[in-house]
Amino acid sequence: MQVTPAANGAGARMSIQFDKLYFAGQWIPVTTNLRAIAGFMTAIESGAPDEAPAEGAPYTWLPTTQIGGDSVYGMWGPVMSWDDASEVVGRSVGDGVLARPKVREGTSCRGELEGNDKPQALWVFSTDACGAYGIEHLNIVHAGRTHPVGTIVLVSETHNVKLRNGDGLLLRVDPVSAN
Repeated sequence: MQVTPAANGAGARMSIQFDKLYFAGQWIPVTTNLRAIAGFMTAIESGAPDEAPAEGAPYTWLPTTQIGGDSVYGMWGPVMSWDDASEVVGRSVGDGVLARPKVREGTSCRGELEGNDKPQALWVFSTDACGAYGIEHLNIVHAGRTHPVGTIVLVSETHNVKLRNGDGLLLRVDPVSAN
């Protein structure tokens, strides 16, 4: 990690890289890139029901809205697209969703990678979530998809860059390094 604090009217810059994953008692090398980032309050709000429960209705059946707009209809229920409420784009799996990443027009995020159109864990993010949410001063200036691959650069023109406990990052693992 590399940090340049804000000073003399210049914004702050943070470079981070996730290059290992601890799984089943061993470290596995990975190359990641950043698709979306959300402030901790935005991440928490995505788990709050969109409506108050009716008498006798289980809390886990209530709909929620993912970061980016997709709707989740209860724990273990369907995930519906933000732009077409009749389109099922995934399913809830308790602590997140499984869905196929999509491209939202006007963004730089990618959909399927190298023919992999299988559902992926998107946690609290919509299928086409891309960019920064709930951290207004933060910009993703390098997602890590191009040189230097795996290096994520975040910049703030007005504040120091600070990632808080509970902020959410939607990382994608490079399929080449996942083998």
